[in-house]
Amino acid sequence: MKAYPWRYSLALLGLVLLFNAIFTPGFLAIEIRDGRLFGSLIDIFNRATPAALLALGMALVIATAGVDLSVGAIMAISGAVAAGLVVQPPDFLLHGMGVQPVAVAMSLAVLAGAVCGLFNGVLIGFFRIQPVVATLLLMIAGRGVAQLLTNGQIITVPGDDFAALAIGTTLGLPNPIWILAAMALFFGALTRLTAFGLFVEASGDNPTAAHYVGINGKSLRLAVYTLSGLCAGVAGIIAASNIKAADANNAGLYLELDAILAVAVGGTAMTGGKFSLVGALIGAVLMQAVTTTILTRGIGTEVTLIIKALVVVAVCLLQSPSFHETLRRRRTA
Repeated sequence: MKAYPWRYSLALLGLVLLFNAIFTPGFLAIEIRDGRLFGSLIDIFNRATPAALLALGMALVIATAGVDLSVGAIMAISGAVAAGLVVQPPDFLLHGMGVQPVAVAMSLAVLAGAVCGLFNGVLIGFFRIQPVVATLLLMIAGRGVAQLLTNGQIITVPGDDFAALAIGTTLGLPNPIWILAAMALFFGALTRLTAFGLFVEASGDNPTAAHYVGINGKSLRLAVYTLSGLCAGVAGIIAASNIKAADANNAGLYLELDAILAVAVGGTAMTGGKFSLVGALIGAVLMQAVTTTILTRGIGTEVTLIIKALVVVAVCLLQSPSFHETLRRRRTA
């Protein structure tokens, strides 16, 4: 039972999908148009991609007993860098590179996200600033940096090359789903096929013991927050590509909260230690499925956050050993 902390969130996701299958006509229908799969299920997975990408990095951050509140702002920076380089490319993007300027711009935007994460890692790992404080600084300043990069304007990207990343398809599925799958495989291999995952769990569970067995906590946190920034950078270019523009004010807004909720719902303890990448992905899809369900039932958007909060509370209670023990004692009494 303990090996699958995400079982309750998976069960709840199944119930949400079953509810929609019963009460929403055509919910499970999937059709092929112009070589692309269309349907509510595809839409849920596609729309959950940005939060799921953030949740992958957030799971490792939380496993080290930290938190990253800056991922939404990093998304805005990444989108601003990508759109700015595409609209007004410098000379090195136009000459001598031998590759598409859009591809280089997106790569540099992801690199910018990783650098932002590296900045967080330096503050937290080497200067011992509390993760909440350090990432809150970039959460605030990063949004200002994105606005400076865009001059406070929405940068619209003409053409279809930039938009192809988010609205294009490969083998019938939207490209963001394939990107998420590739990132999930990379994180899974990094944490389960190497000692990195064990180091993350050991450092989060008992930093002192981890230090005495030779785990470098500073470098570990540097790597973890850099990976979180990398995920935010990828999510940022997907968000910008989806609307063919860079919106520094709204890109990634409040998505850091969705990522944290997805990780918590997926069974990762907020106190650090054990983490579950599968649970984080399930949690992100669950949050999007709940949102889609609310909207399709005609419920006002202002109620969405309340219902999502209730779902999170319910799943966390189901995952709580203390809650189960209390129920057992009351049944015994």
